[in-house]
Amino acid sequence: MLVTLAHNISRSFLPKSQSEGLGSRVRRCLGQSHGRLDPFLICDIFESSVPGGFPDHPHRGFETVTYLLEGAVAHEDFIGNKGVIGPGDVQWMTAGKGIVHAEMPASTQPARGIQLWLNLKRSEKMIEPTYQDLKDSDISRAKPEEGITVKVIAGESFGIKSTVFTRTPTMMMDFTLAKGKKIEQPMPKGWNGFLYVFQGSALFGGKKFKGEANYTLFLDENPDADFLPVEAPDEDVRFILFGGEPIKEPIKQYGPFVMTTEQEISQTLTDFQQYQNGFERAKNFRSSIADGAKILF
Repeated sequence: MLVTLAHNISRSFLPKSQSEGLGSRVRRCLGQSHGRLDPFLICDIFESSVPGGFPDHPHRGFETVTYLLEGAVAHEDFIGNKGVIGPGDVQWMTAGKGIVHAEMPASTQPARGIQLWLNLKRSEKMIEPTYQDLKDSDISRAKPEEGITVKVIAGESFGIKSTVFTRTPTMMMDFTLAKGKKIEQPMPKGWNGFLYVFQGSALFGGKKFKGEANYTLFLDENPDADFLPVEAPDEDVRFILFGGEPIKEPIKQYGPFVMTTEQEISQTLTDFQQYQNGFERAKNFRSSIADGAKILF
């Protein structure tokens, strides 16, 4: 007999808006004073307007996942990759051994979205940097019944699988439920998870915790739980769910660098300052969008 157990919500909070980058605002729903949740490092709900943004800056040792909700963001790195993501698009960037790039708003409308920092295990922190760019139209949706839509950015829902390759086993899904609808989303046992409510409200978990707009909710760490029930009795709701398999390795972070030991951080700072071991192309690099990107709409 198959026995399943629902996750419950262990805690929630309302992220406060704070300044980040150049004239940008973020609501940090994971990271810093709110702690990490292995394998997740940081999760920001960001809003960036011209002439602000995130000019040339480095990364090493993890992945960034940028999911744009509104506006447009131009990106460019020292390898020669460049482009623009628009509403609904996703950029999955593996910084690996090192990248220097810029992310700047490219629309008169503020660029609003989510950026997730996803850790890599130690054996993958020094791999070559790579990108997976997904247009909104290329991201599969599950529609199990009228009034329920799941945009499957990573993982699987209602038989629909994402095409994204996740080095760290991960799920990332954008749910929309009409008033009166309910779902049960499976999640592998032992995974950690959290969610952010964009709009409306719903009852989450076996104990029906009410989650409201702009709140972050954390799933309990019950090792036997294997699904999350959600129901929307009062109004429509839209939320994004993150789940991941813990890496269970030490984390040492210094700003945009995430490694496993202090010695590795020290070596990373030396590599960046001396343009070596992955940062060779950082020398004399200045992106063409460092002072602002071309406005597309």
